[in-house]
Amino acid sequence: MTTWPDHLDRVVLDQIDSTNREAERRAKAGINRPVWLAARHQTAGRGRQGRAWESPGGNLYATYLEPTELPPSQAALVGFVAALAVADALIALAPNTDVQTKWPNDVLLNGAKASGILLERFSGKQNALAIGIGINLAEHPPQHVTRWRATSLRAETGSAPEFDMALSELASAFERWRQVFHSAGFSVIRTAWLARAARLGAEIEVRLEKEVITGRFDDLDAEGGLVLDVGARQRRVAAGDVFFPGDS
Repeated sequence: MTTWPDHLDRVVLDQIDSTNREAERRAKAGINRPVWLAARHQTAGRGRQGRAWESPGGNLYATYLEPTELPPSQAALVGFVAALAVADALIALAPNTDVQTKWPNDVLLNGAKASGILLERFSGKQNALAIGIGINLAEHPPQHVTRWRATSLRAETGSAPEFDMALSELASAFERWRQVFHSAGFSVIRTAWLARAARLGAEIEVRLEKEVITGRFDDLDAEGGLVLDVGARQRRVAAGDVFFPGDS
């Protein structure tokens, strides 16, 4: 079994509004070292753009909170670090499944969403970065309440990993990739992320607030932007929701 990284603090709660909200409270009060905040149940989980995040019991809800001096543009790249960590954790917990990354912040298990990632930056006594991660261990929302098809480890493998084991796998994997990011830079993270990217080289749809773009997923650029071939030219997308053919 993976052991907990020695230098990291850990707080496990039975129930919380959301681990990212708890991270915000702690950041504003002041923190001096990294901490993982984890909960067995959330009453007000949220995802990107303020969307509700279904948070049934039996899953893993966790936020890594650390003081940071990274500028916002660099801090945003930690989302790809987190995606690689989640992918490694899923592979360790369910070794016979197909695990892929999906731009910008999802991880897929056998083609369906099993995890989402939310980055937030807080200001208090010092700047802090929070990386919220939800992993569907035992339960997943039904199709009619989600924007994408979802799944869980139990649905794909027949059993749900134990909460503490899953948290340790995630924290250890995140620490490995975090060290790579800080020592080697984003280029190594980018290469590793692309090696696991779903639909790389295939046609995808990106839905923006006022526009829908269809094109071939060609690349991830040095700032984490999605690069699409839209026919006569390439187009960069900084933020949006990616859908694959057949998605709702």
